[in-house]
Amino acid sequence: MPALGMAQESGRIVRWLKDSGDSVRQGEPLLQIETDKSVVELEAPADGFLRIVLDATDEAVPIGDIIGWIGAQAEEAPQAAHGARGDGVPASPGLEPPENLGAEPMPPAEELRAPAPGRPDRVPMSPKARRLARESGVDIAALAAGDGPLHAQDVARVASAATAPASDVGHLQRWNGIGEAMATRTAMSWRQAPHFYLMRDIDATALGAWLAAVRRDLPDATLTDLLIRVTAHVLRRYPGLNASPADGGSFVHEAVNIGIAVATERGLVVPVVHEADKLGLPAIVQERLAVLSRAREGRPTPSDLRGGTFTISNLGMYGIDQFLPVLNLDEALLLAVGRMQEKVVVDRGKIVARPTMALTLACDHRVVDGASAAEFLREVVTILEQPVTLIG
Repeated sequence: MPALGMAQESGRIVRWLKDSGDSVRQGEPLLQIETDKSVVELEAPADGFLRIVLDATDEAVPIGDIIGWIGAQAEEAPQAAHGARGDGVPASPGLEPPENLGAEPMPPAEELRAPAPGRPDRVPMSPKARRLARESGVDIAALAAGDGPLHAQDVARVASAATAPASDVGHLQRWNGIGEAMATRTAMSWRQAPHFYLMRDIDATALGAWLAAVRRDLPDATLTDLLIRVTAHVLRRYPGLNASPADGGSFVHEAVNIGIAVATERGLVVPVVHEADKLGLPAIVQERLAVLSRAREGRPTPSDLRGGTFTISNLGMYGIDQFLPVLNLDEALLLAVGRMQEKVVVDRGKIVARPTMALTLACDHRVVDGASAAEFLREVVTILEQPVTLIG
């Protein structure tokens, strides 16, 4: 099981695209894996013949567990049980590694599950599960039941049951990997990042005309493409805002990578248009179509979901006027976009109807101060209201 993200602890096999015994070529799609962000196609790392160790499962498979082998046609696959790691260390309790890897067998699962008296810290659990238990106030010792190490979803289930009224009648709807990640990351962001919000209603007359003009040559262009173009351009002028919180300060990113929050059948994902500040509108439209298509079809590449430095969340198509978003965990800014609608405004002493749109800029006060964020938003609004000011 590969690590497809820095904080990823496990993955779920959605389905193999090849059968055991099939020949495969390096770079050929091999299987679909659900990570904490999306469902990703894994390519074959080498030429050879496939031997599947672990088929599709609803269980989370720890990173490093062996799920299959690729070898010569006549070559026998090593007898690796699920849970054996490619580095020779068993990843799950109660499973012995292949003999040829030379590792000592793990003690029985029961021994690992039973905490030492007065030592709940000895309960085997993932680092994320231990952190969530500490943050949600769940008694770790009370979790030590069942088979195998504890994961974040085990802690979340206990925390949810503890806060539900006793009279509630219903059922638990389990998260998939994407849902679990969204719940975890947004909760962490809300607790860690001191959010503040700046809001502007803009006159969208010129913006609508700009979009109509662009669509004559680029019929697939959307408002999101124009927002990517403008925000990437302005972020390049304010490099200190293209940053992530870090110990002792902030990490300023060289690349301006714009994420687009999008709902899919499996949950919310944020595919990324990389180096958007270096792209013209035709290239932005093409790249946005490609990454969103792969995300909605459940086959994004790992790079599609990595490296975002700024996110746009547009709920205008759902009839939403304005909303207050939660920041992505590793980003300092997020632009929330409401619907375009006609409103009555006063223009040079006259009451007129104008197309307007509400923008909300969510900011992490550890990285961004109010004045800098206000200057950034003011420049974005200036360009959207007067697109001719955008050079290039």
